[in-house]
Amino acid sequence: MKALCWHGKHDIRCDTVPDPVIEHPRDAIVKVSSCAICGSDLHLYNGFVPGMEKGDILGHEFMGEVVEVGPANRRLRVGDRVVVPFTICCGECDQCRRGNFSVCERTNRNKASADKVFGHATAGLFGYSHLTGGYAGGQAEYVRVPYADVAPVKIPDGLSDESVLFLGDILPTGWQAAAQCDIQPEDIVAVWGAGPVGLFCVMSALLQGARRVIAIDRVPERLAMAGELGAIPLNFEKVSIPQALNEQTAGKGPDSCIDAVGLEAHATGSLDSAYDRVKQAVMLESDRPHVLREMIYVCRPAGVLSVPGVYGGLVDKIPMGALMNKGLTVRTGQTHVNRWTDDLLRRIRLGEFDPSFVISHRVTLEEGPDMYQAFREKQDGCVKVVMRVG
Repeated sequence: MKALCWHGKHDIRCDTVPDPVIEHPRDAIVKVSSCAICGSDLHLYNGFVPGMEKGDILGHEFMGEVVEVGPANRRLRVGDRVVVPFTICCGECDQCRRGNFSVCERTNRNKASADKVFGHATAGLFGYSHLTGGYAGGQAEYVRVPYADVAPVKIPDGLSDESVLFLGDILPTGWQAAAQCDIQPEDIVAVWGAGPVGLFCVMSALLQGARRVIAIDRVPERLAMAGELGAIPLNFEKVSIPQALNEQTAGKGPDSCIDAVGLEAHATGSLDSAYDRVKQAVMLESDRPHVLREMIYVCRPAGVLSVPGVYGGLVDKIPMGALMNKGLTVRTGQTHVNRWTDDLLRRIRLGEFDPSFVISHRVTLEEGPDMYQAFREKQDGCVKVVMRVG
């Protein structure tokens, strides 16, 4: 089969690789119909996530048709159309029973290595390094889905791939990021990053009752999309974000701040950003936390910082004094996808929103390697890439 494979920094290839097979009685094989490039895939592309090996199959946003099931899988049938969440969960461990699916205790096949890096391992994830289990990803013609009797979301007839594909990651990621803010009717929420996740954060915060949402980015197309959703767009290359947020909040600061950027934060003319780049270049720091620092500084005292953006290693110069003395609450984590999918699928079926609005480019799997570069450089108004397979 064809699959997009990682061969090193900035080196993604469409290779011919062996077809997956059933390895465990609870497995299923899914024939992929659509998949996408996620913003967090760019962290792999840029070489910032440890544990990648040459030939690893990428991708954790995918859906398709079940073509084979293991003998112990009584939930799925051949022919079922499913979206597969990026988090692999067993449904039986203590964390799964609590609904904390992204920290499932059983599905990370390389738990011992991940324990050494993170203290405790996360769940297994599709296509996202050997620290998360080394599972083959979904930017491929076929995928083996472990524990397939738990997480896959069955899709009813009448819904297009594009309307439901993002149930596997970025839509519930944006929804969880807003839910972590415990939004009250008079709250003002600021979102850093107006890429696909940031746009879903904006949409989710408004649907969850925020009085005002402010979107911060520098790409005109993304800021325009945030404005169309109802947010106030701020271009950090043209205004001082702390000053602008003070003006928007009568000097009090946002009630909640969402970091939808993660470890590759950019900033214009900022000393801390230059500092981060130097330290990163000489491998004294792995992540660039400009957004985290800015959120701590501008957030209203007793406010909430919600961090859906991916971080992978070590950060420096975090203002812990401000964080502690302002009484801020920090909520982070990979998304507990299946905690949210039933409600979000219901909302899509009711026509409350159509997640496909974020899609800017539709290409074939073979065109995927070039689109990684276009997505990274935000060329041709690239916001979200969906690849049709087969």
